[in-house]
Amino acid sequence: MQIHNIAKQVIIVGGLTAFLILTGCGQSSNKAPAGGPPEVAVVTIQPQRVVITTELAGRTSANLVAEVRPQVGGIIQKRLFTEGADVKAGQVLFKIDPAHFQAIHNNAQAALGRSEANLSAIRLRAERMQELVAEKAVSQQEYDDAAAALKQNQADIQFWKATVETASINLKYSSVTAPISGRIGKSSVTEGALVTANQPLPMATIQRLDPMYVDVAQSTTELMRLRRRLEDGRLNHNVNIRNKVHVLLEDNTRYQWEGVLQFRDVTVDPTTGSVTLRVVVPNPKGFLLPGMFVRAELEEGVNEKALLVPQQAVTRDPKGNPLTFTVDAQGKVQQREIKIDRAIGDKWLVSSGLTPGERVIVEGIQKVKPGASVMVVPFVENAGKTGGADKPAAPPAKAN
Repeated sequence: MQIHNIAKQVIIVGGLTAFLILTGCGQSSNKAPAGGPPEVAVVTIQPQRVVITTELAGRTSANLVAEVRPQVGGIIQKRLFTEGADVKAGQVLFKIDPAHFQAIHNNAQAALGRSEANLSAIRLRAERMQELVAEKAVSQQEYDDAAAALKQNQADIQFWKATVETASINLKYSSVTAPISGRIGKSSVTEGALVTANQPLPMATIQRLDPMYVDVAQSTTELMRLRRRLEDGRLNHNVNIRNKVHVLLEDNTRYQWEGVLQFRDVTVDPTTGSVTLRVVVPNPKGFLLPGMFVRAELEEGVNEKALLVPQQAVTRDPKGNPLTFTVDAQGKVQQREIKIDRAIGDKWLVSSGLTPGERVIVEGIQKVKPGASVMVVPFVENAGKTGGADKPAAPPAKAN
């Protein structure tokens, strides 16, 4: 019995050993022959026309703002508008108790009427005194007194006319009107509140929201870089697009109306080292509100011979300098140090280091080294998105 069990175990061990030997032989027979050149995917660099844009952060503001303040003091009788509604210029917003101003106006009118009533009698007396003094019937002093009384009465009439006009203005100011057309905000006073002339706290604020302003800041470094590109001829101004601005909202959606660059400030903010750019954006539906955070995409110009390479084709040396690998006519790998201008989509805009027609390795960079021979296949962008370890990670930030 023991002999039978031992024989059975020997047979099982021998079978396992044979199986492992056959498996090892099968793996070695499927292994690819070594020594062949590695395969890399390349893209041929060709110049193309690219619109160069700059994205700057900013905030919206109303193009016209008016704070409503009383020009006379008194008690608010009525508020004649709805908060948050649109108002027209000249529309009555608040009614201040006009009784006091009406009384002053009536008093001034009465005094004016009295002076005008006395004018005729005083004028006639002065004319008669002038005739009598010529005949020596009255003294010169009496004539002078009559003439002075006439001038004083005429001056009183002018004074009371001005007083009536002032009283009329103050009476008119008891109705507080909208200085501009726009959307009015919340009211800071209610009926029965006491207000004073030219008080520091506005009664309400009106803002014109169409069009809207977008104020963005551009660093002086970026501004000088743009000027150098224009002077070097790497960037051309296109009069049809250079003032167009696209607005990106906080949720990364694009605003449906294009803006126009109105001006660039001439003063640099010493605290931030930047200048302010003002963009005018249509807002017919009132979608934009003052104080919203947005990003403005400004079209600086056109690069007629831009060289773009996929971001995954660019690596960096230990110092952070951008590098790329090309394949020459003999099928050998060449390492190139390049200069990057900025990111455009998922590509880098190369300012130097590459020439048109060169083949840049996009996939398979980790398999090669300078001077090695490679087998070249065209790079397929959609297929490249599913690649694995061969694709180096490219930094997403824009280059300076």
